[in-house]
Amino acid sequence: MHLRQEILKEHSRAQTLRIAQWVGNSPERAAALTDLFLHDEYRVVQRAAWILSHVAASHPALLQPHLPQMVARMGDPGIPVAVKRNVVRMLQFMPVPEALQGPVMDYCFRFLEDPAETIAVRAFSMTVLANLAQQYPDIRHEIILLIEEQLREGASPGFKSRAKKTLAQLEKLGRKRNV
Repeated sequence: MHLRQEILKEHSRAQTLRIAQWVGNSPERAAALTDLFLHDEYRVVQRAAWILSHVAASHPALLQPHLPQMVARMGDPGIPVAVKRNVVRMLQFMPVPEALQGPVMDYCFRFLEDPAETIAVRAFSMTVLANLAQQYPDIRHEIILLIEEQLREGASPGFKSRAKKTLAQLEKLGRKRNV
């Protein structure tokens, strides 16, 4: 398969899943896909990001070696929202290496508190932060405050649903800590 040509051939869920299945558990294919995601033109980057999020859900260990580059990409000015959305979506499914936890927390807090950010990026950021709160319980209170503030200001049904689940997860973590 010529990966770039297949990515450009069709933009659909079926094609995305077909390519993700082709990548499978192959480190070489995952590396090739990641390279397109990090270095190609906008349309290829956008489509590769969606495919990568599916690969991360099935084979998160495949993308671990590429996380430093992906996380660094989230700081690029003018980053396409599809890239942000899919990198943060991927981070929900995998442990964040210790060296990346600070930058990931910083990006996710910024995304979560930005009312202009898309709902999906804010929702995925919420989950990533809640996962990191398992290791860093001191951030729990800040996450709760940000979520509650956004709920007071009015939020979409999707954001409310994710917020409710995340708040329950953080509450449970707080109870464990107090036991």
